[in-house]
Formats: sequence, structure tokens, C-alpha cells
Amino acid sequence: MKRNRVIFVATAGVAALALAACGGSSSSSESAAPAESAAPAESAAPAESAMADSGASAEAAGVPSWCGPNEITLGFADGFGGNSWRLVTTESGKQEAAKCPSVKELLYTDGQGDLQKSISDIQGLVAKGVNALVVFPDASEAILPTLKEAYDAGVVTVPYRVYPGGQDGVDYTKYIALDAKNDGHNYAEWFKKVLPDGGNILILSGPKGNSQGTDMATELRKELGDTGKYTFIGEDPFEVTNWDPALSQQVLTAAIAKYPQIDGIASDFGPSLVGALPEFTKAGKPIPALATSDGNVLGCFWEDQKAAGNEFPMMTVQTGNDHARTAIDYAVAVATGGEVPTTTAHQHQLFEDSTDASMPVQCRKDLPGDIYLSAQLSAEDQAALMQ
Repeated sequence: MKRNRVIFVATAGVAALALAACGGSSSSSESAAPAESAAPAESAAPAESAMADSGASAEAAGVPSWCGPNEITLGFADGFGGNSWRLVTTESGKQEAAKCPSVKELLYTDGQGDLQKSISDIQGLVAKGVNALVVFPDASEAILPTLKEAYDAGVVTVPYRVYPGGQDGVDYTKYIALDAKNDGHNYAEWFKKVLPDGGNILILSGPKGNSQGTDMATELRKELGDTGKYTFIGEDPFEVTNWDPALSQQVLTAAIAKYPQIDGIASDFGPSLVGALPEFTKAGKPIPALATSDGNVLGCFWEDQKAAGNEFPMMTVQTGNDHARTAIDYAVAVATGGEVPTTTAHQHQLFEDSTDASMPVQCRKDLPGDIYLSAQLSAEDQAALMQ
């Protein structure tokens, strides 16, 4: 059986947008009936550069139920592909698509953080005849008209993770959301365990108003607030860090100076905190209990702190690279006539808990810090992407 072909489609770009490290999400509207898939298109024109095949072949892995019989060309439009989280996420999506032999070609574009390039990329994929289109819409509502253009042209259009506004079945086929409220719930349950008598909780997230951080923080505040034991310090709903290590350090330095006692920190992107957490030890204070997302650099930092006598309670959830797989499954199912998944929102599963021997903190010091051991993509394959 011929393996799927993955092509990188390059177009010119202009000014860059300010971007989140991993993107936000919000709950989508009630789902409508999926759009019918377009007729199979002719092969796309040759691209400027070819990418290596990704993932196991259908012969080795078997054909998943979401892979139907209708042959398609799949578009995969990323608003920004320029950091380690995005590299792993993109490769995860490509490997997922490679499981379906009906996906004869995958055309990938990187918007490079530029709105006009992202718009041009999507329009170009539609013009090339893709039957289904998965989009990481970093530009949020600014990209909505372009998504609707694709949907109205008969393309199965599936945005994911960043909520673009609009409505399922009207502006696109289906939005595959991130259930960040589930993160807030998991964080709340863990804080109840490690801080049973309550305490002061500081919440950190990315850009102001991002829906991932807002949903996480709102649920966490609700569940811990109902107990009457916890006090939330810092800005409501969260302190803005842009998921940037330098800004995270500034925020924590200011918080340490302002608040005499910080018992717990909740964050939706743990790797950005590694350079900031030592500010506590510099100030002669213990590192607070930390609930966040995983990263190899964070796990190794925790091990180093433990060895230095600065051990602190830490739990992580998966950072979410495999959200792309959820979106790919849905888009391919609708376009190929496969079994449409019932799961239409992605949840980060629990990954590490320093207080639970069954979920130990993980660290691979032989591999780069900017990989994510919770991802389905192997650590070694992730490391190869960073070279």
C-alpha cells in the first residue's frame, strides 16, 4: 500500500502577530450536523519543499474506525509553527493522518504568526483542492471569515484549540475545543490534597483574556472558593505572563515582594516557569506547591531541586500536543466517510504527581529540555525535530 505523502506549502508573509506558546480555547456552540465531504480533488501542484513521511503505515497499525473509504487530500494549516511545542504538535497531527490510507496527501502550511499569511495559506489550500482542512487559528476571530469561505466552498473545516468565534455547521464543520475547565478541576482536587488546610494561591497564564487560562482559572477559583479555605492573590482571573520565561520571572519576583506567603501556584504552561521558580529560594522561601503542565525541562528542574534539598510538591497534566490528533480524527472521519468520533473536545490527562508514587515526576536529561514526555510522539522523535 502506498504511504501517505506530506507536503509543506510555503507562501510569502508580512508582519508577525504576538502569539501564545500553546494557544487558548473556549467552549464551542452546540454541534450541528457535519458538512458533507467534497469530491476527491486532483493531486495538488508540486510544493516548494517536501517533508518526510510521518507515522506508522496502515499495514503496520491497522486502519482506525475514523478512516473511511473515500480518498482525500488533507490540509493542515498552522497559524504559527515556530516553537518546540508547535513542532511536536504538528508532527503528532501528521502521524495521526498517516494512519489513514485514504488520506493520499497532506498539505501543511505555517502561518509564521502573520495574519495575512495565515489567510493566504488557507485560501491556497482550498484552491489546491483539499477535501478537509484542520486549522490552528492563532488569529482567533480574525481568521473566522476565511474559515467560513473554506466551509462554504464544501471543504470539511475543523479549527481546534484556539476558539475562532462563529458556530459549528454555520462557519465551519466543527470546532474541537480544549476543555481547560477540566484542568482547573484537576488542579483544585490536587490543592485540596496537598494544602488541606487552605492557603494563598497565585494563578498564572498567557496573554490577557486567553480562553485557555480564563477557563482554567475560573473553574479553579470556583471549586476552591466554595471551600472557604483558600485565598486567591494576584490579578483576577490570572497574572499575565504571555507564557514567556522572562515575563514569568518578573511576575513572580513582584509577587514574592508583594505577598508574604504564597502556598500554591497554578499555571497552564509549566516549562515557562523554570527560570522563575528559583526566585523563591533566592528570597529565602520554599517553592510553593505547583500545579501546571508538563515539560522535560520542568521535570529535570524538579529533580535538581530535590537533589539540592529544595523539593516541592508538583503535579502536571499533559501539555496537549495530541490535541491535533483529536482534530485530525474528526476531519478525516467526516471527509472520508469514516466513523465520526463522539469526542469533540480535548482534555489534558493527569501526568505527574510528586506526592503519588504511581505518577512520578519524569526527566530525560539525555534529551533536550524542550520536549514533552506526555506526548504520544516518542521522546526520541521529538528530540530529532529540535535538531
